[in-house]
Amino acid sequence: MTLHTHCRGPIRVIDAPDGHDVTIEGRLDVHSVPDIRDAIHAVIVAGEGEVRLHVGKAEIGDATGLGVIVHLHRRATRAGRRLVIVDASDRTTRLLRACRLERIIAPRHPVAAAAHPATLTVAPLTA
Repeated sequence: MTLHTHCRGPIRVIDAPDGHDVTIEGRLDVHSVPDIRDAIHAVIVAGEGEVRLHVGKAEIGDATGLGVIVHLHRRATRAGRRLVIVDASDRTTRLLRACRLERIIAPRHPVAAAAHPATLTVAPLTA
């Protein structure tokens, strides 16, 4: 399923047996966050397992973009699900680290996980 936000890039949702893969493209800012938030709320309510946010082609444009990730984590936790950031850019990883959010939102890099599964640590998102 592909959902188009009316301001920015698309959101693609793929159902998987162990959760949902959500790919976000474009800029996460005050203009795009409402559409993105509403679309991912629907995904969180729709199933079980992990909600994997693929943000490799997304750019956090302002504090609203970072705030929606924290909000989605809390929403997923309340629904009994786990939110995981996948394939984050170096910039996004640095932002998470600078805000000390890497303690609750640990980015997962799929290529690194496949190559070195024992060296990658992914912490569950807990608040």
